[in-house]
Amino acid sequence: MPTAQAQASQDAPDETLSDAPLRFPRDHGAHPEARIEWWYVTGVLRVDGRAGETTRPDFGFQLTFFRVRHALQRPLSSAFAPDQVMLGHAAISDLGRQRLLHDQQVLRHGFANARAETDDTRMRLGVWQLRRSDGPDGHSRYVLSMPSERAGFALALTLDAPQPPLLQGRAGWSRKGPGAQQASRYVSEPQLVGSGRLALRDGGARAVRASAWLDHEWSNQYLGRGADAAPDRAVGWDWLGLNLDDGSSLTLFQMRAHDGAVIWTGGSWRAAHGGAQVDFEQQLRFEPLAFWKSPVSLATYPVRWRIQTPRGVFLVEAAYPAQEIDTRLSTGFPYWEGVARLSDAAGHGLGWGYLEMTGYAGRVPL
Repeated sequence: MPTAQAQASQDAPDETLSDAPLRFPRDHGAHPEARIEWWYVTGVLRVDGRAGETTRPDFGFQLTFFRVRHALQRPLSSAFAPDQVMLGHAAISDLGRQRLLHDQQVLRHGFANARAETDDTRMRLGVWQLRRSDGPDGHSRYVLSMPSERAGFALALTLDAPQPPLLQGRAGWSRKGPGAQQASRYVSEPQLVGSGRLALRDGGARAVRASAWLDHEWSNQYLGRGADAAPDRAVGWDWLGLNLDDGSSLTLFQMRAHDGAVIWTGGSWRAAHGGAQVDFEQQLRFEPLAFWKSPVSLATYPVRWRIQTPRGVFLVEAAYPAQEIDTRLSTGFPYWEGVARLSDAAGHGLGWGYLEMTGYAGRVPL
């Protein structure tokens, strides 16, 4: 559930999000009619030659492509009219050195170096790319490339899904609040596994193994409508995508109002190999246990949580606190995005994933 600046006017008509059954590979592709859409890949990396897949990772990574449709007061005839804009964030989290390297881009959609194809996941933003195809077993295979000369890293990965896509909510219709259209179409690809190469300007290159997660969402009314102080108007969210060591996966999120009140909660548990799925709509309780204050944005983020779910109580803790991403040059606000460890209530490790927290440094302008 990553962040993006919807520069679309709030005065635009209230558009209806289609609830048609999802069809693949078409719905892996872009939906230009939707106001906001993103493809979001996160994961942990272990350097080749290290022991076990359950050991502490060496690095984390994020690659996100956003597509934003502007609400124009009148149609523009020029082929270069900026009614569709693409934005991107890429980051490497270095767990050993506790540092975050990140970069951002903004380009108008439609040029050769800024494309989001509609028939399948084929994304390009400058030199960053994400492409999906069918792997040997018929499940998804993703190839991504995210070099950044400015931030001093380059990552290339091939990732395979061991199971069909996870349709969040009700067959891919994921509620985000009490409003009928306060929702997104939401598809996840958890438990992606693969390998590739990570290069750091100040640390050389190394072969890596990856455990990753992909989210694809699109929406017209993600945070609700109306004034910031409206009771159903969200200012941000807390989200977790977690790959468990036993092959299962957890999605957990809550939407927060301007006063910190919880507007909505949701998520899911999915058994290993794409088996049984349990939906968590309005059944979660997030309790913050520890905090970190950013020296950049001065926002205070919870970096340790206790979360009550129908599957039990879990503890989530940031791999290290300082994983805030400052994207004011693209999406317009900082947010926290980083590697997190999942444990049971007794503190026994269960898996790894990514924690995202938005709205702590100001309302997300969606």
